[in-house]
Order: sequence, then C-alpha cells, then structure tokens
Amino acid sequence: MVVFVNNTQHELHNTATIAETLASLQIEAARGVAVAVNSTVVPRTEWAATSLQDNDKLTVIRATQGG
Repeated sequence: MVVFVNNTQHELHNTATIAETLASLQIEAARGVAVAVNSTVVPRTEWAATSLQDNDKLTVIRATQGG
C-alpha cells in the first residue's frame, strides 16, 4: 500500500494504522504533534485504531515555539 506523508510517498503493509506509520517513519508522537488524513484532523486517541487506505495523504504537523 502507498501513502503520502507530507507529500512524500511511502510504502506500507496493507493494515497500517496512523500510530504504526508514525513509528515506522520514526516520527515521535510527542506532545505538539497533530495528524490529518486526507485533510481531516484525527485525534491522538484514535491514531492506534485508524487504519490507512491506499493513496491516503497524511499531514504531520509539529508545533514549535519561539520568538
């Protein structure tokens, strides 16, 4: 299965969840990280249960601070 994470194509196994995808890409699911699938924000509490489909587009955003 192919998914796009921040516009970069990645090959995953056919039953990947958001949590599994983040782990396989070594993206830390720390505070301040948000994920949208096909432009819909998915709450962190649903990452482990949300299965991805072929050609899904994930947007991963990390909040930063600074001035």
